[in-house]
Amino acid sequence: MIKEFQYTFEELVIEKNHIEELLGFENSELPEPFPELIDIALKHAPSICNIRGGYKLFNPDEVSVGSENIRICNQFFYPSKIVKTQFKNAGSLVLFISTAGAEITEHSKNLSETGDPLSGFIFDVIGSVTVEKAADKMLQSLESEMQKSGLKISDSFSPGYCDWSVAEQQKLFALLPENFCGVSLSESSLMWPIKSVSGMVAIGSDMEHKGYQCYWCADKNCIYGKIRRKKKI
Repeated sequence: MIKEFQYTFEELVIEKNHIEELLGFENSELPEPFPELIDIALKHAPSICNIRGGYKLFNPDEVSVGSENIRICNQFFYPSKIVKTQFKNAGSLVLFISTAGAEITEHSKNLSETGDPLSGFIFDVIGSVTVEKAADKMLQSLESEMQKSGLKISDSFSPGYCDWSVAEQQKLFALLPENFCGVSLSESSLMWPIKSVSGMVAIGSDMEHKGYQCYWCADKNCIYGKIRRKKKI
């Protein structure tokens, strides 16, 4: 089963505090000129985002989760123990992609190259928030769909995180339609548009969707992890 989605910026309900959080100003007063620049960017963002997403569900006879690997059809994935532990009781697996589109990245780059790097950075952050919100909304739809059959979904995991080699993006994309949701993959496993995410979700009666558990992850350079670990403390 394949499903695709398209969202407007307004549907994602992105607010100023979401941007402030990634800028590192949460719970503190924003210095000038950030408040005005964020307001301007949020008003302009809807016209330069092409927000899409989709997922493909693989049935029980197409998947297996073992102690050493995860198989989907003819592809074998070798994620970390963290991922395999969360997926161990999976009956089905889902691969997904979401993107904010190329336009917001191009706009951010253009601003930076024409003398307004601060606004360019703010648009870059908005692009990051947008694609994460789009993925969350899409997985909420998946969760609702699975609940009709009495099933639950796990947290999502992506190659490149939780000690899972980013090179396995190649296997993930090989199992999806070409240019799925307008997203392509380079030989070095980087997605285009840049503001895109992909990953895997497990389906089963014993799954648990807890949300981000960043203390599991050893990636100390991930801005999301830094913020969420700090908030947990």
